[in-house]
Amino acid sequence: MSRVQVVRPAGAGHETLYVLLVSLFILAMAAGVVALRGENHDEVSIEAHQLDARRDLNAAEQGVYADLRVAFEEIQLLREDQPALVEVAVLAEEGFPPFVTDASSASRGEHQWQVLGDQAYLGLSQSPSVAGSFLLLVPSAHDGAADIWLQRKAGASAPGDFTPAALIAAGWQQIAAHYDAGVTRQHRH
Repeated sequence: MSRVQVVRPAGAGHETLYVLLVSLFILAMAAGVVALRGENHDEVSIEAHQLDARRDLNAAEQGVYADLRVAFEEIQLLREDQPALVEVAVLAEEGFPPFVTDASSASRGEHQWQVLGDQAYLGLSQSPSVAGSFLLLVPSAHDGAADIWLQRKAGASAPGDFTPAALIAAGWQQIAAHYDAGVTRQHRH
C-alpha cells in the first residue's frame, strides 16, 4: 500500500511579511550609517581682502604659491643657523623654486625676487597677465606660519609698510589656504 501525504502550502503572506520586515530593517540601518557618517559641506568664508588658494588663483599663481610654501619651510630651517633672511641668490643656488630661474619660472610670470629687510621676500611679476606679484612675509618667530600676499596689478612695487591694513590699502590681497576633507572633491554647480 502506498501512502500519499498531501502537504498544504503555508500562506505566502507570512513569508512576504518577514522578508519585508528584514528589508525595512536593512534600509533603516543603512540610512542611519549614512546620516552619521555623511560629510558636512560647510563653506569656509574668507575676508574681502583675501583670495582662496584653491579657487581664486590661476594655475601659474597656484604653482608659485605652492613653491613659496615649500621654500618657506626651508628658509625657516636655514634661519636656525643665522637669524637674517637668506639672500635670494643663495636660495636660487640651492635650487629652491620659485627663486631659481628656469623654464618653470618663465612660464609662471618670470618673477624678479628680492629680500626686503629682515621681513619679506618680494617677487615682482614680469608678466602680470600670467601671474601677479607675490610677497612672502616671514615672521620673526621660527615657528611662525607663512603669510603670502598677491597683487595682480601691473607695476606693483615694494610696500613700505607690512601691516595688513597698509598692504590692503596698497592693493595687496592675502592668500588664504583652507584645506579640508573636500579639497579634491569639489562639486561646483
